[in-house]
Amino acid sequence: MKQPETPNMMRRFLMAGLCVLSLSACDTWLGEKDAPPLPGERISVLLHERTLDPDPETAAKEILLPPPSPNMEWPQAGGFANHAMHHIEVAPNLHRIWRTSIGSGSDDSERIVAQPIVADGKIFTVDSENLVSAFNAETGQRLWELELTPEYEDDGHISGGLAYENGRLYVATGFALVFGIEANTGKTIWVSKADAPMRAAPTARGNRLFVITLNNELIAFDGRNGEKIWNYKGISETASILGGASPAVDQGVVVAAFSSGDIVALKVENGNQVWTDSLTGGKRIDAVSALTAIRGRPVIDRGRVYAISNSGSFTAIDLASGRRYWSKELSSQETPWIAGDYLYVVTPDSELVCVSRYNGRIHWVTQLPRWEDPEDRTGNLTWSAPILVSNRLIVAGSNEEAYSVSPYTGEILGKVEMPDKIIVPPLAANGALYFLSDDADLVAYR
Repeated sequence: MKQPETPNMMRRFLMAGLCVLSLSACDTWLGEKDAPPLPGERISVLLHERTLDPDPETAAKEILLPPPSPNMEWPQAGGFANHAMHHIEVAPNLHRIWRTSIGSGSDDSERIVAQPIVADGKIFTVDSENLVSAFNAETGQRLWELELTPEYEDDGHISGGLAYENGRLYVATGFALVFGIEANTGKTIWVSKADAPMRAAPTARGNRLFVITLNNELIAFDGRNGEKIWNYKGISETASILGGASPAVDQGVVVAAFSSGDIVALKVENGNQVWTDSLTGGKRIDAVSALTAIRGRPVIDRGRVYAISNSGSFTAIDLASGRRYWSKELSSQETPWIAGDYLYVVTPDSELVCVSRYNGRIHWVTQLPRWEDPEDRTGNLTWSAPILVSNRLIVAGSNEEAYSVSPYTGEILGKVEMPDKIIVPPLAANGALYFLSDDADLVAYR
């Protein structure tokens, strides 16, 4: 049941709106002044790129969000185990406080795909050559590092990612190995082997670790000793998209999304199936959109599962029964962001979209830069999943820029240059905002 709006809540909504107006009027999201606009009528060239349109009735409704709240940790890819982070509080005027290298950057054969995580005052990373590092989250000072590439491996493998729980750091790797590591020291506690490599980060909840392999097998490990508890085998796919979707866990259910486009809900304790669905869409106009993979992490929030596929299906599903609430023809390779009654998602056409969590109808669409060369329309740009911090949606792109966008109107508020292109989504913890660039630079703003 929706809670009644108190006077304090309304004041906070008003203050949030004033904050957005002040940002759009004078400053970028880092507090730097924009150059004065040129005279004459301003017509956005980006509007002509748009492929989606808002629903007229939905677009007319005012968007209200809960006020931002502090978030001290980001313990796994996507934040918490259910991947629902809502509205995070950061400093009102962000400035870069430190920058450091985590190791080796991406190249043609090895890629950085693992989102950093923050826990216990540390930020943990894994570079393109499977070097795991721990840094002081306040200063950027390296605390320890651990090389995970086995001696018998000559070629590099893309890592899956990281998770943290109860003093243990977990790493899923492209060598089909899962590591349990003492987070304070970097000492290996246990190593377990899977039947195939992993390209998605693990998810930790209640001393259990859930990983998905390249052959679409979901495995539940005991986080304390690495013993396999149960497994579930999905349908294997011969072709897929780089990366994968970490499972979501909440209310005793783990939801896994596969490269086949299938999504399944299982009981955490024994792996028994609760329901299954398929997110294969009908809009397949090229070879990439024909791939049915779900790379964006499923999100569990208030008893509903939200999942989106590359092939054009954005769906809300009841967690307990598997019944669909709605399905929208919308594609993405990134995780949707939920806050209040709204979902924010980035499409392959570089559109940032706000939809209603109740019915999937579109409130607004903002066209982000789409081409490296806009005049010749060549070189597709890619954008990270959005993150909502202090009344600003932040997205980062392969054009070496990060944008700040109003979650209420879709208006672009400002932008800032990044050290290199950004593929990994940004994250926020303890008032700071973190970016990891493709050349392995980790940058902190507060």
